[in-house]
Amino acid sequence: MANTTLDQSPVIEQEPVDAKSGNVLDRSIGDIIKDTRNLSAEQVQKILAYQREKQVRFGEAAVALGFVSADDVLFALAQQFHYPYAAEERRAASPELVTLNKPFSVQAEAFRAIRSQVMMRVFGETDERRDALAIISPEQGDGKTFFAANLAVALAQLGGRTLLVDADMRSPRQHEVFNLTANAGLSSILSGRSEAQVIQQVVGVPSLFVLPVGVVPPNPSELIERPAFGLLMRELATKFDHVVVDTPAAVHGSDASVIASRCGAALILARNNSSRVQLLQGLVTSLTGSPAKLAGVIINEY
Repeated sequence: MANTTLDQSPVIEQEPVDAKSGNVLDRSIGDIIKDTRNLSAEQVQKILAYQREKQVRFGEAAVALGFVSADDVLFALAQQFHYPYAAEERRAASPELVTLNKPFSVQAEAFRAIRSQVMMRVFGETDERRDALAIISPEQGDGKTFFAANLAVALAQLGGRTLLVDADMRSPRQHEVFNLTANAGLSSILSGRSEAQVIQQVVGVPSLFVLPVGVVPPNPSELIERPAFGLLMRELATKFDHVVVDTPAAVHGSDASVIASRCGAALILARNNSSRVQLLQGLVTSLTGSPAKLAGVIINEY
């Protein structure tokens, strides 16, 4: 494996800290809304007067007076509780990230439920070996990239350092989902090229990082089969609390099964009313006797 530097010291925006105690200072919803929307002193006074008159919260008063939107209040609430939440202007760029764009939606709640199961079955192990989780599916279009991206966001929202690895070196998309550069990445490492900052931090989610594919190689199967990939997965699993790996569809060959065996754990994804049972059964069978433990099967309705 190339001597590639894995960036372990990202610059993270610091919260206000009390000089005497060293504790992070909690900002009120009103202060966050005021700063986010650059409210004038006159507007703030009007909000406070309305708040006293109607006996409502600051955010409700600001919305009622038309100074801010309901979305501004949700964003401020997320900021106060240190919960990653995409601002309105960023959502159009990454519409697939429902756990970040719509954290209070039914879909986001479903991902949190899946996250709980994954934490118990994969990342909650107490033995010395820490597994990465490969997301695999029978066919192209099952929603694997969408699922892996949102599961990674949900895990990062717990606060632990989370890495999303795009190992689909046939049709990579994670760099597009997160609006990242794809000049270097996994293919660079496995082909022995030394690149700087192959792991990129996701803006707005301090504990989420992505390792994109980089340049799409002509020999993806051979790169995955090399010992370097297994060594890399083991190294990454020791440096991050959670590692989620996107994979090629199983119809493209054995890549997904090989990746799963190197990760140590796999979650199978199938699309409702679309995935063929025969292919799904074949994928489950391919993991039988594999070093990878099957964490479960998810039916995607998105």
